[in-house]
Amino acid sequence: MKRIVMMLLSSLLVLTSCNTDENLITDKQSNPFLVEWNTPFGTPPFDKIKTEHYLPAFTEAINNYKKEIDEIANSKSEATFENTINALEYSGDLYKKVSRVFNSMTGAMNNDELQKISKEMEPKFAKLNDDINLNTKLFSRVKTIYDIRKTLSLTTEQNKVLENYYKEFVRGGVNLEENEKEEFRKINEEISLLSLQFGDNVLKETNKFELVIDKKEDLVGLSEGIISGASQAANEKGYSDKWIFTIHKPSMIPFLQYSTKRNLREKIFKAYYMKGDHNDSFDNKSIALKISSLRLRRANILGYKNHAEFVLEEQMAAKPEKVTSLLNKLWTPA
Repeated sequence: MKRIVMMLLSSLLVLTSCNTDENLITDKQSNPFLVEWNTPFGTPPFDKIKTEHYLPAFTEAINNYKKEIDEIANSKSEATFENTINALEYSGDLYKKVSRVFNSMTGAMNNDELQKISKEMEPKFAKLNDDINLNTKLFSRVKTIYDIRKTLSLTTEQNKVLENYYKEFVRGGVNLEENEKEEFRKINEEISLLSLQFGDNVLKETNKFELVIDKKEDLVGLSEGIISGASQAANEKGYSDKWIFTIHKPSMIPFLQYSTKRNLREKIFKAYYMKGDHNDSFDNKSIALKISSLRLRRANILGYKNHAEFVLEEQMAAKPEKVTSLLNKLWTPA
């Protein structure tokens, strides 16, 4: 009897496993990110991409990326430009593929569903980035190549890529002590979440503002096309015989450019530049202060006086003093 029961259980497990594998295959085939894009120039098939595709695609992408990084870092072969730098260049393709589409969507057509995904994924993105930049085995291979770069007959482009990777690891904290690395990770995670909250507040306040016009004389200067668009926006909001302008740029910029009503232009302009500064649930002042403090601490850990010094090191200006000097030269004429 026990033998029969065990055989039945085994059969059920096999069937369950098969069903799971079949579901996994089906899910991968139905997710646009997990199949090849047979589109002109490999452009994203936006008509097929749905919100529910992002999370499983990111999960698959991050897992793949980690495996690729581990293979490079733990390679038994002597470090070369091809098996280390080139390998890094071509790693994380799926992650980049999903990220580019997702970031484009959150930048242009953000909504509550995408923000929810961002909140769930941001800590994982930060961790992945730190897992790569703080990987001492991986950096050791990069440093080996960097130290002998003058003997390798690399092209100008290859030298630049190698230099960028080396700096990215150093600036990413790979040379820190273990206790500093742990603090560094926590700072990066907190900054990513605070930055997301900052952006979420800006989005909500942007969507919240409406300049409702109910007098035709307040539309003076605006073209028929602009007026028609404002009327349609009002109808969609349930307003009758009114016009709505928002601080979304397609609505705001034409209004600021053509409206002859100075008081209304002032109202919409102030709403735009005062986002996150109304001492309400969307206020960003405390968040900005926290981010600034964390950036300062991170810069200090890396050996810089401040965040500006850290950022400008890789920019044309190079030092904060040069930026200040240029701004002071511009100030009086401006």
